[in-house]
Amino acid sequence: MADHKDYWSTTGDQGSIRISEDVVASIAALSASETDGVSGLYSSLTKDIVSFLSKKNLSKGVRIELGDEDTVKIEIGFLALFGHNICDVAKQVQKNVKASVESMTGLKVIEVDIHVGGVTFAPEAAPEEQPAEK
Repeated sequence: MADHKDYWSTTGDQGSIRISEDVVASIAALSASETDGVSGLYSSLTKDIVSFLSKKNLSKGVRIELGDEDTVKIEIGFLALFGHNICDVAKQVQKNVKASVESMTGLKVIEVDIHVGGVTFAPEAAPEEQPAEK
């Protein structure tokens, strides 16, 4: 396993469990991207550079900070789909991500910070070809 990654660890009577921050980031990314009104995930170039230099995880627009006492802070950047209320979408992303991460990992999510990087438009449906009249 890579040494630069953070892991949440616990030890029980049957052995130990280690969950990588990448796993938590993947759960959060999938949960956010499946939320209605989210066009895609977003990460800025500045954050990518900081992430690369500090070797912190920033996968798919998600940044994870594992804390003490089985806690985690999550930062997510996404692109909103035009026509949706951005505040409502952001609140739903927070709710979905918190529920998914807590139920799948047992970690306590204490923060889900949202960054909306832009608005995208749904692709126009291609007109169906009409059969030629005989």
